[in-house]
Amino acid sequence: MGDDSEWMKLPIDQKCEHKLWKARLNGYEEALKLFQKIDDEKSPEWSKYLGLIKKFVTDSNAVAQLKGLEAALAYVENAHVAGKTTGEVASGVVNKVFNQPKARAKELGLDICLMYIEIEKGEAVQEELLKGLDNKNPKIIVACIETLRKALSEFGSKIISLKPIIKILPKLFESREKAVRDEAKLLAVEIYRWIRDALRPPLQNINSVQLKELEEEWVKVSSAAPKQTRFLRSQQELKAKFEQQQAVGGDADGGGDDEEEAVPQVDAYELLEAVEILSKLPKDFYEKIEAKKWQERKEALEAVELLVKNPKLESGDYADLVKVLKKVVGKDTNVMLVALAAKCLTGLAAGLRKKFGQYAGHVVPTILEKFKEKKPQVVQALQEAIDAIFLTTTLQNISEDVLAVMDNKNPTIKQQTSLFIARSFRHCTPSTLPKSLLKPFCAALLKHINDSAPEVRDAGFEALGTALKVAGEKAVNPFLADVDKLKLDRIKECAEKVELVYGKKTGGAAEKKEGKPIIGKTPALSGTGGDKETKDAATKPGPLKKAPAVKPGGPPKKGKPAAAAGMGGAGAKGKKGPETKEIFESELSIEVCEEKAAAVLPASCIQQLDSGNWKERLACMEEFQKAVELMERSEMPCQALVRMLAKKPGWKETNFQVMQMKLHIVALIAQKGNFSKTSAQVVMDGLVDKVGDVKCGSNAKEAMTAIAEACQLPWTAEQVVAMAFSQKNPKNQSETLNWLSNAIKEFGFSGLNVKAFISNVKTALAATNPAVRTSAITLLGVMYLYVGPPLRMFFEDEKPALLSQIDAEFEKMQGQTAPAPTRGISRHSGGGGDDGEEEEQEDVGNDVVDLLPRTDIGDKITAELVSKIGDKNWKIRKEGLDEVTSIINDAKFIQPNIGELPAALKSRLNDSNKILVQQTLSILQQLATAMGPNIKQHVKNLGIPVITVLGDSKNNVRAAALATVNAWAEQTGMKEWLEGEDLSEELKKENPFLRQELLGWLAEKLPTLRSVPSDLLLCVPHLYSCLEDRNGDVRKKAQDALPFFMMHLGFEKMAKATGKLKPTSKDQVLAMLEKAKANMPAKPAAPAKASSRVVGGAAPAKFQPASALAEDSGSNTMESKPDPKKAKAGGASSKAKGVQGKKVLSKPNLKEDDDKSGPIFIIVPNGKEQRMKDERGLKVLKWNFTTPRDEYIEQLKTQMSSCVAKWLQDEMFHADFQHHNKALAVMIEVSLDLEKDGVISCLDLILKWLTLRFFDTNTSVLMKALEYLKLLFNLLSQEEYHLTENEASSFIPYLILKVGEPKDVIRKDVRAILNRMCLIYPASKMFTFIMEGTKSKNSKQRAECLEELGCLVESYGMNVCQPTPGKALKEMATHIGDRDNTVRNAALNTIVTVYNVHGDQVFKLIGNLSEKDMSMLEERIKRSAKRPSAAPVRQAEEKPQRTQNVSTNASMLRKGPAEDMSSKLNQNRNMGSHSETTHTVPREFQLDLDEIENDNGTVRCEMPALVQHKLDDIFEPVLIPEPKICAVSPHFDDMHSNTASTINFVISQVASGDINTSIQALAQIDEVLRQEDKAEAMSGHIDQFLIATFMQLRLIYNTHMADEKLDKDEIVKLYSCIIGSMISLFQIESLAREASTGVLKDLMHGLITLMLDSRVEDLEEGEQVIRSVNLLVVKVLEKSDQTNILSALLVLLQDSLLATASSPKFSELVMKCLWRMVRLLPETINSINLDRILLDIHIFMKVFPKEKLKQCKSEFPIRTLKTLLHTLCKLKGPKILDHLTMIDNKNESELEAHLCRVMKHSMDQTGSKADKDTEKGASRIEEKASKAKVNDILAEIFKKIGSKENTKEGLAELYEYKKKYSDADIEPFLKNSSQFFQSYVERGLRLIETEREGKGRIAASTGISPQMEGTCVPASTHTVSSSIGNTNGEEVGPSVYLERLKILRQRCGLDNAKQEDRPPLTSLLSKPAVPTVASSTDMLHSKLSQLRESREQYQHLDLDSNQTHSSGIGTTLASPSSAAANIDDLKKRLERIKSSRK
Repeated sequence: MGDDSEWMKLPIDQKCEHKLWKARLNGYEEALKLFQKIDDEKSPEWSKYLGLIKKFVTDSNAVAQLKGLEAALAYVENAHVAGKTTGEVASGVVNKVFNQPKARAKELGLDICLMYIEIEKGEAVQEELLKGLDNKNPKIIVACIETLRKALSEFGSKIISLKPIIKILPKLFESREKAVRDEAKLLAVEIYRWIRDALRPPLQNINSVQLKELEEEWVKVSSAAPKQTRFLRSQQELKAKFEQQQAVGGDADGGGDDEEEAVPQVDAYELLEAVEILSKLPKDFYEKIEAKKWQERKEALEAVELLVKNPKLESGDYADLVKVLKKVVGKDTNVMLVALAAKCLTGLAAGLRKKFGQYAGHVVPTILEKFKEKKPQVVQALQEAIDAIFLTTTLQNISEDVLAVMDNKNPTIKQQTSLFIARSFRHCTPSTLPKSLLKPFCAALLKHINDSAPEVRDAGFEALGTALKVAGEKAVNPFLADVDKLKLDRIKECAEKVELVYGKKTGGAAEKKEGKPIIGKTPALSGTGGDKETKDAATKPGPLKKAPAVKPGGPPKKGKPAAAAGMGGAGAKGKKGPETKEIFESELSIEVCEEKAAAVLPASCIQQLDSGNWKERLACMEEFQKAVELMERSEMPCQALVRMLAKKPGWKETNFQVMQMKLHIVALIAQKGNFSKTSAQVVMDGLVDKVGDVKCGSNAKEAMTAIAEACQLPWTAEQVVAMAFSQKNPKNQSETLNWLSNAIKEFGFSGLNVKAFISNVKTALAATNPAVRTSAITLLGVMYLYVGPPLRMFFEDEKPALLSQIDAEFEKMQGQTAPAPTRGISRHSGGGGDDGEEEEQEDVGNDVVDLLPRTDIGDKITAELVSKIGDKNWKIRKEGLDEVTSIINDAKFIQPNIGELPAALKSRLNDSNKILVQQTLSILQQLATAMGPNIKQHVKNLGIPVITVLGDSKNNVRAAALATVNAWAEQTGMKEWLEGEDLSEELKKENPFLRQELLGWLAEKLPTLRSVPSDLLLCVPHLYSCLEDRNGDVRKKAQDALPFFMMHLGFEKMAKATGKLKPTSKDQVLAMLEKAKANMPAKPAAPAKASSRVVGGAAPAKFQPASALAEDSGSNTMESKPDPKKAKAGGASSKAKGVQGKKVLSKPNLKEDDDKSGPIFIIVPNGKEQRMKDERGLKVLKWNFTTPRDEYIEQLKTQMSSCVAKWLQDEMFHADFQHHNKALAVMIEVSLDLEKDGVISCLDLILKWLTLRFFDTNTSVLMKALEYLKLLFNLLSQEEYHLTENEASSFIPYLILKVGEPKDVIRKDVRAILNRMCLIYPASKMFTFIMEGTKSKNSKQRAECLEELGCLVESYGMNVCQPTPGKALKEMATHIGDRDNTVRNAALNTIVTVYNVHGDQVFKLIGNLSEKDMSMLEERIKRSAKRPSAAPVRQAEEKPQRTQNVSTNASMLRKGPAEDMSSKLNQNRNMGSHSETTHTVPREFQLDLDEIENDNGTVRCEMPALVQHKLDDIFEPVLIPEPKICAVSPHFDDMHSNTASTINFVISQVASGDINTSIQALAQIDEVLRQEDKAEAMSGHIDQFLIATFMQLRLIYNTHMADEKLDKDEIVKLYSCIIGSMISLFQIESLAREASTGVLKDLMHGLITLMLDSRVEDLEEGEQVIRSVNLLVVKVLEKSDQTNILSALLVLLQDSLLATASSPKFSELVMKCLWRMVRLLPETINSINLDRILLDIHIFMKVFPKEKLKQCKSEFPIRTLKTLLHTLCKLKGPKILDHLTMIDNKNESELEAHLCRVMKHSMDQTGSKADKDTEKGASRIEEKASKAKVNDILAEIFKKIGSKENTKEGLAELYEYKKKYSDADIEPFLKNSSQFFQSYVERGLRLIETEREGKGRIAASTGISPQMEGTCVPASTHTVSSSIGNTNGEEVGPSVYLERLKILRQRCGLDNAKQEDRPPLTSLLSKPAVPTVASSTDMLHSKLSQLRESREQYQHLDLDSNQTHSSGIGTTLASPSSAAANIDDLKKRLERIKSSRK
């Protein structure tokens, strides 16, 4: 036992693998315990055993194996991961357990298998068990069978797949082992329990004894439906339900009904293997079947019969076989063979099922015709055959053929056809038997029940009874309205007896109830002769007035308005007797008539009828009329009355008044009485005779219309036209046709016999009288409204002149819609309810096509032609095809019977000669048009082969095939194509072309369908394989089609279908499905009923045609708007309005009404992006043309097809402009309200389509298009959409073309649109397009474009000018010399506009103009000299609206037009473009300081601003109004509840156009900022706040300041609030740092602009405002994020130098700010992101290379830059070069080179001699240079003076050097040079000196003294450098005024020099130590020091005195008191100034 102890210590899993069986046994036992103990099925413990379970099961030791099996069972039951082991464990069980002798082992093995099934691994287990059945060991086979049986018994047939088991069963029955056979028998019994008789066919071939035994066992099986007793893990709720039932004790019955559905009905067919029989046909079969001897034919047929006994056949091409069998059935004289062939067809149909459907259409007519055979066995065989065939197709598909046979004369055929229909109906459900099918069948069957042969009648009753049972009484009754009671009862009796296939239990109570009211009415239908009328009237006063007029004999035409009365088919037997409800009453003799008339008319009236005196006749007529008016309908003997009227003189009446009365009375009788056709015939002749009469014609027409209402238009019209054309009077003929045209409009077209009219119309067209011809053409026009283009085909053989007239008439009708019928409806409604009526009306459109006479070309398709088409020689084949083409062309419309043609054409589709393939395709296309909807029956045998051609490698063949498929689909609808497996078979083929074309086609068609056959699911697996196809295009198409498949099949089904994919594929496909799910479009809604018909009730009598409605005028759009919406919504509310509502949307042919309901713009995910990509990749044409060519239109059409509703697209691309108007009307009404997203997703296409409309000549379309555009751009700006470049470039240029339209109203619209566009597309980009427009040849366009440019500049400032203002203005100025006066004026006006905004700069920008042009311009500018405030007026109007547009959005940084949105301000920095905020001070408001300085005249300076000031104000903190009114947000204290939104709201109010609102908001923000605890709430909102603030500044600058009416105190108040809250903000460093570069740039821009605004200083408090701004600027510079502010200043400088309109002062102040920053650098250098700053400098140097900078008027920019770089180098040393990382291309600027030079130079200065090449700027002089280096420096300077380029710079440096080191000796350098050089240098220095004195003063005036630096450089240096230009500007602005003060003092003789007694001021100028005072005093000192220094310059003081002043530079800050002393001093001096002024 020593070993024992070893393994006892091992962990369980190792024991289980031990080589000792005992160890394993112990391991298994412990594992079992462990498995039962683990609660968590997902515990990691399970995974350890994954690989071991198989070993548990297959242990070689029997004892251990048993335990192992127990443990394995526990594992499978409890472990989450057990499923992974299924395959190997099940295989182990089968091979190693089932062969064990121990029963327990087998039992456990079986349990494990079942447990795997329970955990959803049934398929894998079943697979292993089936493999086990092939094992040689019978024990294993038996165990496997037993396991399968057990599994089936417990889990049921839903989970255990029976097909593979049944397949193997027969083999098991053949086993030699009895045990296996017995077990197989038990299994067969178990299977039988689940699927019943479906099991019989597969087992029919086993041993008969076994079969008999089985039969006996099967009989014993209980008939109760079996139930699943064990459930999968996923079926737990089922399990609970089952257990609950068991507990209740209701075993089988308890949930019987519920559970029934749980057992799927298994179809035996599904379980069978398909057998291939075509190859097994005898070799000589086709010869034998044609043999002369019947015995040979019989042999051939018997061979087939044997083969087709196979219950399931492999699909293949059975066309030839079916063809010969059909021939035998139809033609063979031997009836035995006919029966045999029928049996073969039965077998084929049963074996192929749906796949036989494509042949059904050929065979059905033949079989039905053959029913004339009397022999029972033949009849039976034929019945079986046709029943089997019916199951392979649908009633719809064969209805045409069946209906055609029903009129056959042979009663047996009629009887058998009716019986067949009855049997077929049984297989239908209400949905597969719609009204459209019921109607023709009922009509035909009604004839049968009136047949003379009793067997035909019986069959008819049975069929009608079946229909009644299937479809329900509601659906069928309308068609039985004319059947008498006896027959109706008989039909109902038949209905009771019918047993339906789809288990409808006997006639439900509901149906019986429904029947009652109808039975109640039936008496009306019986009764006879005259008294019938009375009865009829008594029973029902209203509705069921007239039976429809059906022409005796012919089948009823579809779509009669007589809805409720229904389609009285009985009319066929009209003359037979009374049963057919008064279609004719019997003719009464004249005596009876007189009697009846006497009863109702006054005696005098009857006597005077034939009086010789016309007055008496007239009186008689008047009485007659009164009597008729008073008569009741029931009492009126119509026939008697009209006979009286016809009595002599009758219609030969000569007096027209009497005649008019007479005709009027006829109309009255027809309207008021029960007017029959008999009565009508009495008067009709007379009416037609009078219709052409001038005086009586209108009365005759009125009477005819009344008769048409009474007797139906179709009948009346036919009679009338026939009579008119049987006489010679042309007037009558033309008037009759006119009447008919009108009548058709009033009554609608339903039921009219087109054929009959066409022959009469042709007669009329040939008439000699032009009036007759004209009327005929008008009639054709009206018919065209209903019939559409097919109508023309009847007249193609007319003379060309006539044909062109007809075409012109059709053309007129093109855009119109058929009006809704207004008559002939209300009379017949009621009875059968509305439904019938809907159906009727809807059919009209479709049926017109059916009314066209179709030619039967079957006999022309001869065997000879067919053989030609199949000939070996391609030329002969081509001849054959040509013949077919001409046959179809001649026939125009053909019947579906085309003989052998389909097979012949099909074989040509894979012809090796591609030309023939294409010809065949065009024939098929022709065929579709010619055959119309009947082409349906050929879809399977001809349509699908065309799809195969989509796989052709040639592009043009594929295109032709696609066109053909589309032509077919248009006729057939999609259902036929999607049914069956054909499409999925095509998709299965791995042909990339076929796949991409087919998927593309499906993606186009599927979205338009409302429902699809379930067979679409069969395509899904192939769709998935396409998603992973090698070919990218296939993958793409598959992805595109995915959402549309999902739209119909749903995500679940699609996801389930991924189950069979490989795991990797599955994941990919599921991901795509998820994506598609998001993009899945909605199914198109059902068409709104209201929109497709007029709902009963009176329709408006006068009907306004659609076109008028649609473009009645702009104003009318409002009125017509509601209707289309209603029609769309389909609300029943629009009963009467429905007419008008529908019309706007509908089309002449209502066929497409179904599709009009969906969205008109379909959102295709990423469609727009893809289109742009295609255009960029040049896959499609770029939208760029002078006039649109066809290829552009085609391309647009193709692109639109996927995202615009088909019907709308048809309107949009119609040849006729009225359709375009209609499309625009729909787009305006529907899309802009309801489909915003759709519009935006198709915007590029919509705009492109509109550009095409700009090329139309029709003004109404153009106006409509512009109206739409205005609405569209409003919508887009509301949605804050931005036009993409693609959309803009393909639209704007074409819109600009229209600016040149001659019509004012259009130009106005276009300008309005251009204006709106600026809201969705940057104005600067618009500028470029409009600029292009100025180059047009059209002078109007040039003028308008120039005006528009002026408006843009006025609204948006100079920055809109592209590419630069200079170029743009030069371009505009060229038009001043235009030859057209308006253009010249426009150009001048535009430039004047620019001048008004930007002053004299304009002249500089324009450059050289010819003298003439210049004088014109100057003249115009003088003329328009505006008051200063006039310039911004337009801005005042436009700006607030635009600014607020952006600012009122709570969040400022939303997308908004670039022009308005300052967050985009650094957009395109490097391109040097600059955004709108660089508004500069308008010319009128600039101070011309130079002028003031130079004005040395007498003391005429007035100083009002100074006089009124008390300087104490300076020390008070800036006033901020108390926030008394907190209306905006009283809860500012609840900041933290909804802080962000509150702050957003308040900030949004800062930019308000209303000053008070803004002040309140600013006060609130200031309050927050001042409370430390709350200030952090502002964090995150800083940029937003600053944007709002500078927008407000801009608003004040542009608008408020210019507003004369505004109180200026308000403005000051607002300014002080803004500045106050900003100062508060910039004192909090953490918040100040949040400001971003772009925002800081704009802020600085705004503040500097404010400091330079001369209007401010004219205000009372203006100076104080400017001082505060000064202070604020310093704060901003110090506290902001140093990188951001530095960057902002650099960009601002760059922009201000670029902006030609910007003032030099502006740039100067920016630079002073930069100098200030440079001085802060030593402290801040470590917090700065140098890489970014260097990038900005790089961009600056790129835009301004050194040469360009030197051209600047001032040298400050270049020196500023150099100083900055120098300082950076000094502080960072060589490391500075590591910070160039952000610069992509360092060579673009001189930055790197410059830095290297500076580095090198500084190295040289510390070490070796100065390098010759080094160039150094002003900064060098500020270094402390020791005497040792003096010579080097001077040498360098002189070198510069000597060089050509740098002379000036050298002189300047020398001047500064001399000032700095006055003792320096420059003699040695001058000595060696020429006299000329020496004098040049001296002259240069002198010049500089005088220049500096003048300029320096001005420079200093705006700067603040630079002596703020605490360095220890001798003061003199600074003074000098300041005279050069205040190199270190600090607070900027107010100094201007002090500077002025100084000059003024000087002029007034005040002394500027008495300053020596003051404490040294400069000491005060380093940073203040006491912030409280600092804020104000600091500012003052700077000004005083400046005052002093300018005085020094003025008096040319020498250096000594300079030094005295600066003696205090090193000292620390003076105390506040000393500061105060200074101020007192200043005050005193100001007092002195004042007094001296007085």
